[in-house]
This record gives sequence, structure tokens and C-alpha cells, in this order.
Amino acid sequence: MRKKERVIEAVNRLEKLYPDAICSLEYKDAFQLLIATRLSAQCTDKRVNMVTPDLFREFPTSKVMANADLERVEQLIKTCGLYKTKARDLVLIAQKIESDFGGKVPETIEELTSLSGVGRKTANLVCGDIYGKPAVVTDTHFIRLCNRLGFVSTDNPLKVENEMRKLLPPEKSNDFCHRTVLFGRDVCIARTPKCENCILADICPKKIK
Repeated sequence: MRKKERVIEAVNRLEKLYPDAICSLEYKDAFQLLIATRLSAQCTDKRVNMVTPDLFREFPTSKVMANADLERVEQLIKTCGLYKTKARDLVLIAQKIESDFGGKVPETIEELTSLSGVGRKTANLVCGDIYGKPAVVTDTHFIRLCNRLGFVSTDNPLKVENEMRKLLPPEKSNDFCHRTVLFGRDVCIARTPKCENCILADICPKKIK
């Protein structure tokens, strides 16, 4: 079976296993997803979801966040780690959305990555989940699974993104990324993958590392 055929097979099997592929971060709109994703850097989605209700209660929009007191933002997100850097980024993101994009979260990766602290992973997530564009979100689970399955042979997020864009059906790429996160947590675990319970075992070269 060729590599692209194995990718399609993996897409189809994970789609059956996880029919409801949604982001585990909780949000109501594009701005909230953008902010929650920035907070998730080196922090669990579970922890972010514990922090954002209070944060968004006080700062629900970019217009309100743009005028936020930095120390108050720091206080609200402190348990997410790297809180000083993240708080600064949140305010700067909001300010630029207001000043450069008319109060609307931009729709392209190039524009999104011009925002403070926003990388391609976050930009892809927003493009895919909010704007319905083909996206490849290079989460650590996604990178690990793509390497183990022999789809790529690099840990470089940009190289993984570019290579997987060539292999994945564009209309299914974003959901596939969400499903690999779930599968990576449930089965293809970093240190002790449950290969005996894996629905991809027969198409996996078992490149465990």
C-alpha cells in the first residue's frame, strides 16, 4: 500500500472511531478560540478551559481586551503558566485586531501569524475550525502519529505541515488533526502506545520513538 493510500485509510478509520471531531478547547467565537489557543501553549486544554470562563466574562471581545489592565489579565491566567508573556500577547493580539483588522479575527495564516505570539499551529486551527479552510494543525500528537505511521520522517512542524498537506484530502485535513489528538491520548500514547488495541496496526510500520 502506497503512503497516500495508507493516509487515506487512516483518515477513514479514525473518522469512524471519532465521528465527532471537535477541538477540545471551549470557545464561542473566533476571538475566543484564538485566545484559548494562545493560552494552551505548554499547558493542557483542560487547564485552559478552567481559566477562560472568568477571562471571557471580563474580556469577551477584542475591543474590551484591547483596553484591559495587563496585571488583571495576568491574574486571571496565572495558572496557565508563562502568564506574563501570554497576558502581554493577549492584549497585543486584541489591539492589533482592532487597529489593523477592523475588530475581526483575520482569515489567513499570513495575517494571523502577524499577531503577537501566534504561530502556524494556532493560525491553522483558527482557519480550519472557524473559517472552514483546509488546515493542518501540527499538535504534538499529530506530529508523533505521522512519524510513527511513516507518513513523515521529521519533527519539524512546518515540514510536517507541508508534507501532510500533500497527502491529506483538503476537505478532511482539519478533522483528521483533531482525531489524531484524541487517538494520541487514547491509544498511540507517547511512551507506552497500546499497539495491541490499535485500529491502525496493520498499516503502521511501528516507528516508535
